[in-house]
Amino acid sequence: MRVSNLLTSVGPSRAVSLSTTTTGRISLGVVCPMANELDTAEKFVREVLGACEPYGFRGVTFFAVLDRVSRDGTLELLRGLEQSLPQLRVVWAPENRSVVDAYLRGYREALDAGCDWVLEIDAGYSHQPSDIPAFFEKMSEGHDCVFGSRFCAGGRISESSLKRAVISRGGTLLTNLLLGTSLSDMTSGFELFSRAALQEVLRKGIHSRGHFFQTEIKAHCHDLRIAEVPIHYRAASDSVNNNVLKDAFRNLWRLFRGRVSGARARRRPAESLNRTS
Repeated sequence: MRVSNLLTSVGPSRAVSLSTTTTGRISLGVVCPMANELDTAEKFVREVLGACEPYGFRGVTFFAVLDRVSRDGTLELLRGLEQSLPQLRVVWAPENRSVVDAYLRGYREALDAGCDWVLEIDAGYSHQPSDIPAFFEKMSEGHDCVFGSRFCAGGRISESSLKRAVISRGGTLLTNLLLGTSLSDMTSGFELFSRAALQEVLRKGIHSRGHFFQTEIKAHCHDLRIAEVPIHYRAASDSVNNNVLKDAFRNLWRLFRGRVSGARARRRPAESLNRTS
């Protein structure tokens, strides 16, 4: 795995340095599960698309994934906006049982639409549209995935409880120790994938039904060309309950056992060769 950091923060006035001859061949999909975002949904969609516009992508599609959790009129608002905003595609997914289902549905929609890069971002301004250019600039250097980090140089968290920060940092340290990863933030959900990288993640499978699935994704990308960029994260809630933690520990242990089993399997051929030589 090769990991690098982009150490400068990116504001809305940053000049575009990435050549549009590169992005002009790329179709970008933005996957964004949304729920009760009535007050900010339209503004957020327009700001995300505005952050992408200077890069001259061959096409940009914002996949807003909604399900039965959304009850405040956000769905109706976005369906109305969809009529006048061709880049917006509202995905109604009443079958979803968890936030993981919403992301998986968004990934499939983006891949089915032929997107070359897939950007994942949370609604409600927990992730900032002004941070998006850093992902494109870093991806253009030849990486397969670019992950947003709250903890690398330039990253920050605001409006968050100490509990969330401790759990995120502690989870990152424990995951890096057990899985051999080396990212500074293993739990962030602001990330950019190449088509091939996302397909590989889905091939390996997402087993977690809770927020740990973001860590699972990063573990699946361990052997790819990956990088981190700093982001500003605003905590939307303090919802880190016991079920979330149990899911995280259960799946972390599963991934660790898989890593140990894989290491043993790789050693056996070498041991057999040594015995016969």
